Amino acid sequence: MPLPSLPTLLREMVDVPEVVIPKGRWLDLPGRGRTWLTDVPGPTEDAPAIILLHAVGCTGMLTWFPVITELSRKYRVVIFDQRWHGRGIMSEHFSIRDCADDVAAVSNLLGLDAPIVAGYSMGSIVAQRCWRQHPRQFGGLVLAATTDHFRTSGSERFFHQTMEYSMGALRTLSRSKAVNVAAKATTEVLLDPTDTHQWALAEWRSTSSWAVAQAVAALGRHHSTPWLSAIDIPTAVVVTTKDKVLSPERQRVIAATIPGATVHEAECGHAGCVLDSAVFVPAFLEALDTTVGRRASMLARTS
Repeated sequence: MPLPSLPTLLREMVDVPEVVIPKGRWLDLPGRGRTWLTDVPGPTEDAPAIILLHAVGCTGMLTWFPVITELSRKYRVVIFDQRWHGRGIMSEHFSIRDCADDVAAVSNLLGLDAPIVAGYSMGSIVAQRCWRQHPRQFGGLVLAATTDHFRTSGSERFFHQTMEYSMGALRTLSRSKAVNVAAKATTEVLLDPTDTHQWALAEWRSTSSWAVAQAVAALGRHHSTPWLSAIDIPTAVVVTTKDKVLSPERQRVIAATIPGATVHEAECGHAGCVLDSAVFVPAFLEALDTTVGRRASMLARTS
């Protein structure tokens, strides 16, 4: 009897929500490169805009596809692949600072007015830096499955330092391999899959292991503890309460450090944005609605 295909195994083992995937397009960012953008309009032309930033090793759509339908009932939803991920910018180096500047560039090019930036895991780190590097450009933050720094234990420090040194030594090779793999994967992703499982598998394959290693090394250098307390825009933290990667306690500490940050708990693990979306999505929507409401109240008081 023949063995089942990988998409068939994935379908049987993983509960991937069946949703309609909106169409995307290439977006050229002058002086930076091009990335794959999905821009879903809201119910009105002046609907608040939300920029969604994805997790490491994923694409924008792979992290966020379960929430788009609900979001677009109230908001304009903007998603793009970050550097070295999926069909994102392929640069000489990978840095979280560059990723944050990319978000600002996308916002400017699309003409967004003080959008809310929401990030999951790696995306939440980039979102923090969006405020740090562009403090007047964004209207609020939603940080899901987040942290203020890594290397909090001996094993974590060893892992990130080893990754950083090895990636420095192999930068040229990693870049060439990543480019080759990404080019091949782009063709695969552009195929029209017959179901969401096949699409999700293609999205997952579109980011090379070399790119993931670069991103992990960069994340290991992140440390926002000294300046989190200075964040002065409405912020919400979605705590993934069963998270084994970034502990819920560390996530709550961030919320307690950012002035006025609200806490919204989702009883799921680190992959809950997709694998437990029925739990994650309501908590995320609550966090976003709260942040947008606080932003509107602030504007009303100053007008």
